Amino acid sequence: MAHGGAPRPMKGIRQLAEHLDISIGTVSRALNGKPDVNEETRKRVLAAAEQLGYVANQSGRSLRQGTTNVIGLMIQSSRETVENSDNFFLTVTGGLQSVFSRHKLDLIMLPCPHDEDPYEYLKRMVARRIADAMIISETQRVDKRFDLLAKAKIPFAALGRSLSGTQHPWADLDFDGVVNCAVDRLVAHGHRRIAVSTPSSDINLGFIFVEGYRRALERHGIAYDPALVIRAKSSEQGGYQVADELLRLEDQPTAVILIYELMAIGFYRRVMESGIIPGRDIAVVSFREAPRAKFLQPALTCFRTSLHDLGVELAEILLSSMPAYSEEYPRTSRQSVWPLELIPGESDAFQLTTTK
Repeated sequence: MAHGGAPRPMKGIRQLAEHLDISIGTVSRALNGKPDVNEETRKRVLAAAEQLGYVANQSGRSLRQGTTNVIGLMIQSSRETVENSDNFFLTVTGGLQSVFSRHKLDLIMLPCPHDEDPYEYLKRMVARRIADAMIISETQRVDKRFDLLAKAKIPFAALGRSLSGTQHPWADLDFDGVVNCAVDRLVAHGHRRIAVSTPSSDINLGFIFVEGYRRALERHGIAYDPALVIRAKSSEQGGYQVADELLRLEDQPTAVILIYELMAIGFYRRVMESGIIPGRDIAVVSFREAPRAKFLQPALTCFRTSLHDLGVELAEILLSSMPAYSEEYPRTSRQSVWPLELIPGESDAFQLTTTK
């Protein structure tokens, strides 16, 4: 045996059994916490395993059990996702992992390249059986991934709704509630010409947002004007584009609701280049507070929620649909609309005068 260093890691359970002069079966049962192994033997096996660097072959065990103990989270790997990752996905995954870790389940990120069809990417992941269950995000209006996972009999939950997933588990932010609250607030301040930004992609949240916006205008007797719905990317540059397009309109809006929080940074910059001051000349409401936007002046009116708790909710929804965990997570509904709280700022606090 070599001296002067740490012992070399053992290659397998057979070597560990030979070292202890105990049968492989007894060592295996001790490592797996089986009740038919006495406490003294269990302690001896665990101590030796740690001392000699034995690591269980999880892939072999998973093959025998037909499970991986892995949950896959599929995200779109785009510039927008990266820009928003600091204040969305990383926080949501923290909530997911806080639940999965109770059951020794590992969460892996599956980033779909921006130039690949998400359906084809997921089909490849399903064929490889790299996860026991899946979480999909950025759901489309019609999303074939719901049907793919259902047919493959892989438990899944979605971060977002879809017309394709009416019967399947999902958790989603309350986009409809946010835009209704924002329109009500702006109308109460005297605004009648209210613009909104919406994603440039076919992600379903954009449709939900615009539908809620139309209904809110209708409640107040305000005609819907498609020229006030601006499609843009979910970034600071997207916010700059929204402002630029609105400034080109002959009949400019007096207020705007931004669907992505980082848009506010670009929006502020563009309107101020034209001598228009947010909070004085135009009212601005953002969907959600963002760390990188919190130093804007005037302070942004936005909405707040716990993304960590949203991750916990989504994890529990998923586990409730998996036979091994469903008894521990009983639910009356596996679909959840996650609320947000209004945080009033100064960006829309002024009362619109009749001379504006």
